Amino acid sequence: MGHIRTKKFRGSRTCGGGTHKNRRGAGNRGGRGRAGGNAHHFIRAMREGYRPGYIYKGFTRPAVVDTPVFIVNVGELDELVAFLFENEADYITKEGDKFVVDLYSIGIDKVLGSGRVTKAMVVKAEMFSETARSKIEAAGGECVEVDSDDEFAGDCEEAEE
Repeated sequence: MGHIRTKKFRGSRTCGGGTHKNRRGAGNRGGRGRAGGNAHHFIRAMREGYRPGYIYKGFTRPAVVDTPVFIVNVGELDELVAFLFENEADYITKEGDKFVVDLYSIGIDKVLGSGRVTKAMVVKAEMFSETARSKIEAAGGECVEVDSDDEFAGDCEEAEE
C-alpha cells in the first residue's frame, strides 16, 4: 500500500474511503474487542497475550542451575569474626585460639577468597574457592565442607527414633 497524502483529502467527507456507508461498522476493523483471536487476528492475540501457551520465546534455565548461591569473602569474615563473637552471635564459637564459624547454619553456601586472613578460623560451609581454602589454611585455620544431603539425612534419622 502506497503512501497517501493527507493534504489530498482536506475538505473531503469520506477521505478516500468510498461512499459514506463503507467504513461504518465493526466489520471494517475486523470485529469488536477480541473477535477473531482464533482466526484473522491470531498473531495479534499471541502478541498481546490473550492466547496463553502460544507466545513461548527463548530458553528457561533449569531450577537446579538457577538457584542463587549466597557467598561471603574471607576478608569480610576475618574483619567481622571478632566483633560477632563479642556480640554473642550463635554461629561463632571459640576453641582455644581458633574461631569456629558455622556459615552453613545461617544460609551462606560458598566462601570466596577476596581479602586478607589474619585470624585462625575453622570455617564450615558447603563450598570453598581454592584461594579461600589456601588463605584460611595459611593463617592456621581449616575448611570443613558440610554436605547438605548429610545434614537432612541426620534430621530424618532423629525424627524416626
